[in-house]
Amino acid sequence: MADPKAGGVVSKGEEEGKKMAFSILEEFGMPMGLLPLGEVVEVGFVKQTGYMWIVQKNKVEHMFKMISKLVSYDTNITGLVEKNKIRKLKGVKAKELILWPPVNEITVDDPPTGKIHFKSLAGVTKTFPVDAFAAGQ
Repeated sequence: MADPKAGGVVSKGEEEGKKMAFSILEEFGMPMGLLPLGEVVEVGFVKQTGYMWIVQKNKVEHMFKMISKLVSYDTNITGLVEKNKIRKLKGVKAKELILWPPVNEITVDDPPTGKIHFKSLAGVTKTFPVDAFAAGQ
């Protein structure tokens, strides 16, 4: 199998990595607070395929206060980014009662309705206001 990172642009280090991650989110119409990253080691993106990867030093847990949702971001996060959507997402889990089901797809409505949808591997979809994931939430 070909290396999914082949032909990718890579940013190393916390500041450059976060800048790149946010610019990818912005370019594809995703909310800026979607990835509250910790100490970023590397962020990469392959424009041809939409493959994105993020490596951070430690796992990060973030509470999205507006929707009272605890989300866990692993040290390695990967996914395929396209307009208003991230598919085949790995490394992100949202707490549901006592379980941590992996989130494998995130979609923002287009045209915008102010809604964002999270789909787990089990096929369960949760919908929230996009504002809950604005920068600084």
